[in-house]
Amino acid sequence: MTTLSWLGIVRLGLVQTGLGAVVVLTTSTLNRVMVVELALPAILPGALVAIHYALQAFRPAWGHGSDIGGRRTPWIVGGMTVLSAGGFLAAIATATMTSHVALGIALAVAAFCLIGAGVGAAGTSLLVLLAKRTNDARRAAAATIVWVMMIAGFIVTTACAGHLLDPFSPSRLVMISGCVSLAAMVLTVIGVWGAEPSGATVAAPPAQNRSASFRTALLQVWREQQARRFALFVFVSMLAYSAQDLILEPFAGVVFGFSPGATTKLSGIQHAGTLLGMAMVPLIGALYPRSRGNLQNWTIAGCAASALALAALAAASMVGPSWPLRETVFLLGLTNGVYAVAAIGSMLALVSRQGEKREGVRMGLWGAAQAFAFGIGGFLGTLASDAAHAVLKAPAVAYASVFAVEAGLFVVAAGMAIWVHRAGASQYADHAVFDDAKAAIAGGAR
Repeated sequence: MTTLSWLGIVRLGLVQTGLGAVVVLTTSTLNRVMVVELALPAILPGALVAIHYALQAFRPAWGHGSDIGGRRTPWIVGGMTVLSAGGFLAAIATATMTSHVALGIALAVAAFCLIGAGVGAAGTSLLVLLAKRTNDARRAAAATIVWVMMIAGFIVTTACAGHLLDPFSPSRLVMISGCVSLAAMVLTVIGVWGAEPSGATVAAPPAQNRSASFRTALLQVWREQQARRFALFVFVSMLAYSAQDLILEPFAGVVFGFSPGATTKLSGIQHAGTLLGMAMVPLIGALYPRSRGNLQNWTIAGCAASALALAALAAASMVGPSWPLRETVFLLGLTNGVYAVAAIGSMLALVSRQGEKREGVRMGLWGAAQAFAFGIGGFLGTLASDAAHAVLKAPAVAYASVFAVEAGLFVVAAGMAIWVHRAGASQYADHAVFDDAKAAIAGGAR
């Protein structure tokens, strides 16, 4: 199978753009409408988003389904269809809440189940296809391109929706959601068109992929030392990555006295740093080709640097307004971006390392670990903040303790990244010994 050109990688990135557009409209815009315009409890959109993350537990099963069929495109298109339908139904549900709250909530639960299923099915197979069709030298750049295009989907959708929603009306919300879902499907079809061989020419999946049950396939992947360790690394590192999301703006408001507008701008500074950090890894790889394949080193460095940035935020909590907060938040975004793109690039590199089998289950396992970490991280970050406030009484000390714990998680994650790399080295050494033994036996037979 030929590898993707740069244009092909960008085209696959269009799928992530569409995915990001639908997801951000449901998790951000609809969240605000429920809480502000409809005056509903904030726990409602929080619970709906939790449903979306909970459905990610089925990612390995959807990956197994694409392994059995041997093709990823049907799962990408099918998943995006389910996601787009779920996004549209979520808008209808929100509009229904204006007159029938109970019916609207019931529709919203169904909609967010569809959203979770669609994200899991499409996202897992998209990453497997990207991994299989991208050569080693381009994986860091491919990860950057795809994730930047997803963030672009966030930015464009929120900007356009924010402009078109004024003056707000339920019917206008439904119309905008329908247009976003339709655009996402168009981008998906353009993105996957010709991205993998047609049904007549695609290679048949291995016999064990077709016959093994999902439980057997998942157990086989879990027994792979490197796959198991990488899943645990993804969970711990993404827990640290996501735990500060919901407390950074309140922290800036309470400790530094920032206004709501200033805290929003602070988030923009962090996102700008993240994009720059994501771009740094492939850019330095292009300037210094020897660093291009050392994704595990970039991952370790990104985790360690993120720990230092969070430690600086903990110090900022104690020092107060004289601390250069904007610069520190930019540094946090930069280091998080380096970590994220290196971890995703490593994921693309490792998924096929065991050979042409179980790629979907392997990627699904890692995707489920990431989704669980994001779902739990945001909740635990706010819970830890509230608990620290209750116990320590002083807000500055409370925030400092939470940021320090997150820094510690990133230090643990850096150690786990080394742990993952050692498992791979040991595994490849075992394979080499086995191959030498086979060659010796074959030579003796001759």
